[in-house]
Amino acid sequence: MRAAAPMTNPVEVDQPTGDTAPVEQRPWVVIVWNDPINLMDYVTYVFQKLFGYSLHEAERLMLDVHQKGRAVVSQGTKDEAERDVFRLHEHGLWATMQQD
Repeated sequence: MRAAAPMTNPVEVDQPTGDTAPVEQRPWVVIVWNDPINLMDYVTYVFQKLFGYSLHEAERLMLDVHQKGRAVVSQGTKDEAERDVFRLHEHGLWATMQQD
């Protein structure tokens, strides 16, 4: 005859607190990097054409790229970010994506 398994007490599990959204729910961001090839006017034009930014907003983002070395130009799902990176590459801009 086997002895009964010992009873264990329930254990409380700490619930995550703060901003700990599951990885799949965090948005993806598209980053355009500064490069020595494209002119500032062209980068501004591409931002307007691809993302519908106003001239003022497109110039602000272009200046971030030029002065800070990078700018976040869009965010969304992984599929949307992949599409935006592809389109930026088609226009000759250096772009990457990462989860925010």
